[in-house]
Amino acid sequence: MQTSPMTLSAALSSNHDDQVVQLKRDRLIGQILAQSKGLEPTSIDRVLRHQRQRGGRFGEIAVAMGLVSEDDVFEALAQQFGYPYLREAPALDSELVCACDPLGDDAQGFRELRTELLTGVLDGKTPRALAVVSPERGDGRSYVAANLAIAFAQLGGRTLLIDADLRAPRQHELFRVHDMVGLSHVLSGRLAPEFAMQPSPVPGLVLLGAGATPPNPAELLHRAAFQALVEESLAKFDHVVIDTSASSQGSEPRIAAAGAGAALVVARPQAARMDALQHLVDSLGKGSTAVAGVVLNEH
Repeated sequence: MQTSPMTLSAALSSNHDDQVVQLKRDRLIGQILAQSKGLEPTSIDRVLRHQRQRGGRFGEIAVAMGLVSEDDVFEALAQQFGYPYLREAPALDSELVCACDPLGDDAQGFRELRTELLTGVLDGKTPRALAVVSPERGDGRSYVAANLAIAFAQLGGRTLLIDADLRAPRQHELFRVHDMVGLSHVLSGRLAPEFAMQPSPVPGLVLLGAGATPPNPAELLHRAAFQALVEESLAKFDHVVIDTSASSQGSEPRIAAAGAGAALVVARPQAARMDALQHLVDSLGKGSTAVAGVVLNEH
């Protein structure tokens, strides 16, 4: 196919513009690294010269030259594009990939899932929280709920993560915070929600842990206090994510999903019993809960 001179000129102009934009972006990363890591202007110019001559990304070139570390580059990118990156990964469990490894494939998968949810059941037309449910223990509900909550927090605004697994809670362990008070204390009327919530190490993300393990988790979630908590939280937070217990352990996940208004089902490939998975999806669909779909978790 022949290319007209006008089309060729436009293409060359477009390529030049793209190169200019990339150089400006890389210069900004260099400036961030200069301010935060003491990268010398001469070193920045070395990287940019290498980039003009041979191509490549600024950060990768700077790392290859031994000028900065990969963590330094991740930190600079986080500042440039405005999302939380926690360099001190030991402060959190390594399962929290959206915070500890935000540029990794797993974190990218959660961002794609976030997009599907925001253009689907959480499109804002009807205020809804999202309950993360699964048929069995070990399916990865807490992993998915925690990383989704972080992904929402990275959009800006405020996100609340509620640990409604009143049988075997994990969120306080993942975020390395205390679990002395939490949801069970709120639902039993012993504590106001604002006194049970605590900030997480992730900017913009607030955690309401499970609290003390009660003998009657289903009855607590059935109380009007849970629905009131969800409604009040939706008025104060941009996003609300609810972790739950396994459906095989009792009716709490279905109760939590009904209160939330939307549910995301998590299952493990090769391990999920199709009859149990189908039963859970069918039971959720009998009420007013909007079912987002099923996520196969291989983590």
